[in-house]
Amino acid sequence: MSIHHFAAGLKYDRDGLIPAVIQDAATGDVLMVGYMNQEAVSRTLEERRITFWSRSRRQFWVKGERSGNVQALVEARADCDLDCLLLRVDQSGPACHEGFRSCFYRSVGADGVLTEIAERIRRPEDMYGPGPGHE
Repeated sequence: MSIHHFAAGLKYDRDGLIPAVIQDAATGDVLMVGYMNQEAVSRTLEERRITFWSRSRRQFWVKGERSGNVQALVEARADCDLDCLLLRVDQSGPACHEGFRSCFYRSVGADGVLTEIAERIRRPEDMYGPGPGHE
């Protein structure tokens, strides 16, 4: 089966997207969740660099193209329903645009209060320059 055939066989939502859970292959930590369309899945599998579809900007983006915090694909897995991907990666630098290793750097307490449970690795302005910047 070719990469394109595999990508075409996945179950995308009504917007043509599939969620991709990004996991650190070395530690097992969940780093982030992004969305991919069929072409982003194919590009990711072919190029071995994580490529998402930005829902807000309506364009492709390769993780790390602006920040330098690259995610190199180690292994791709599909769930039993073929409607979600687990992408195990070698993460270079922080995965989170806020500068944390993982986007899941806060814990939700029983009272609903968020508490930071990790330290920031890099400041966003050091990754993206001054002003708002997301990959």
